Amino acid sequence: MRKLLPLFIGMALGSFSSLAAADDLAQVYNQAKENDPQLLRAAATKDAAFEAVNSSQSSLLPQIDLSAGYNILRSDLDTRENDRLTAGINLSQELYQQSSWVSLDIAEKSARQADSAYAAEQQGVILRVAQAYFDVLRANDNLEFVRSEKAAVGRQLEQTKQRFDVGLSAITDVHDAQAEYDSVLANEVLTENQLVNSYEDLRVITGQGHTELSVLDTKRFSASPSEQTSDSLIDEAQQKNLSLLAARISADVAKDNISLASSGHMPSLTFDAGYNYTDQSGTKNGFNDDSYGDINAGINLNIPLYTGGNTSSLTSQAEFQYVAASQDLEATYREVTKDVRAYNNNINASIGALKAYEQTVISANSALEATEAGFDVGTRTIVDVLDSTRRLYDANRNLANARYDYILSVLQLKQAVGTLSEQDIMDINMGLKAGKTTQAQ
Repeated sequence: MRKLLPLFIGMALGSFSSLAAADDLAQVYNQAKENDPQLLRAAATKDAAFEAVNSSQSSLLPQIDLSAGYNILRSDLDTRENDRLTAGINLSQELYQQSSWVSLDIAEKSARQADSAYAAEQQGVILRVAQAYFDVLRANDNLEFVRSEKAAVGRQLEQTKQRFDVGLSAITDVHDAQAEYDSVLANEVLTENQLVNSYEDLRVITGQGHTELSVLDTKRFSASPSEQTSDSLIDEAQQKNLSLLAARISADVAKDNISLASSGHMPSLTFDAGYNYTDQSGTKNGFNDDSYGDINAGINLNIPLYTGGNTSSLTSQAEFQYVAASQDLEATYREVTKDVRAYNNNINASIGALKAYEQTVISANSALEATEAGFDVGTRTIVDVLDSTRRLYDANRNLANARYDYILSVLQLKQAVGTLSEQDIMDINMGLKAGKTTQAQ
């Protein structure tokens, strides 16, 4: 999937130099990499999982203990004195302990799973940043369209009032125009709030406040259909989708947990050795100074004969958990398959919608001009003009949304397949221009 969907065609690398005034997508993404809590949490979880491998390995290595003590005994009854110094060093080494080796295998697989989860979160932050960034641009476009519509309806309201003053329009026309203008004013308040909220959603990811963002260069924007079929993309996703990989590892870990639980029936063999030294000094009643040391070494075999059914119960629990993990794997596979097909279909649908909305804008603009001309000669009403105005701005809004939907569908498909990378951010960033969004209030 090296060339899944080129987002923009013929874009010069020099585009980066013109985006200095406002934050662009690449800058916002770099901020997210440093500050996004979800990504940082996944990184810490991964590090902890790899550290758990070291702790699991430790049980397979020699365990050495050093002990020392000094005791003083004084008695007023018989003036007896007795001092004792003791010291010892002991070594224990597992020769055979099945649970230790299984635990190490589980720890290593869990580390791989955490690594896959971290890689998946790296892809996730790419998509979340793009989603939040384009939500700001979407809200900004909506606000611009509403304000343009307000200006247009405001002009129509003034014209209607003037026509009423000279007897060319009825008072109902003025009321209709005023009602439409008031409705647009309400929409402006809502869209302004939507823009502010979208900036806050972006702040959640980056930890930074944003007031201006570079916008999409619609003149250079180009949408291309998928170069692969859904079936071929699903085959690729089976190998590369990170959520699917993590689910496979999780099922493997659950299977190993069965072996870990059943190892409670297995014997264990350890080698133990030690040296203990005692230095004792005393007076009265025959106590003499004395010092001695002893060495002990041996192999110890432990065979669990009966644990009250605990081992059998733990094994049954692990078997049920393995069934659950296997079903999670199947559910993840089905979800990935569904997502790949859906996002691939969304791309093709977005392309069709883009073409239709582009034509709709042209048609709506022509319809508005014709309706206004008809209103001037008395063949159309102000309601017709207001309806045509609304349809024009709705068409522009739908066209803008279709562009953003297409870009996000491309990224969603790449994430579902498992090929989403930072390069996709760079490619999209080249399709932005130096225009600024409206500042968040």
